[in-house]
Amino acid sequence: MTINTDFTLFGKLNREYLTISAMIKIYCSNHHQNTTKNDGLCESCYSFQCYVKQRLDRCPYGVEKPTCRRCPIHCYKPEQKVKSQTIMRYSGPKMMYKHPIMAITHLIEDKRKVPKLNNKMLPNIKQRKS
Repeated sequence: MTINTDFTLFGKLNREYLTISAMIKIYCSNHHQNTTKNDGLCESCYSFQCYVKQRLDRCPYGVEKPTCRRCPIHCYKPEQKVKSQTIMRYSGPKMMYKHPIMAITHLIEDKRKVPKLNNKMLPNIKQRKS
């Protein structure tokens, strides 16, 4: 099944997507051999990256989204959640060397208070279509 990822994420959602994409690239380049297609990712990691973008697009918090670890809404399927945790555990420490600004920004965001979900918060998909 192919996931349409031909859309733009706004604000914090895009920053979060760029951060997880960098983590996926670190993980894939050190664990998988066939990384010549799909922006340097193997097929499995590329499909996970597309899944992440789709989930971020549909996040009910929209641009006020907390980091996934602190979010009260668990939108990943169990299998994908485990994959995300595996990638982040491996790539997280390496991000300080490869992408220090992204890593520090992510750590700061992780310390912020989770906002209460309200009707003014629009998922990215609704912002794109309005």
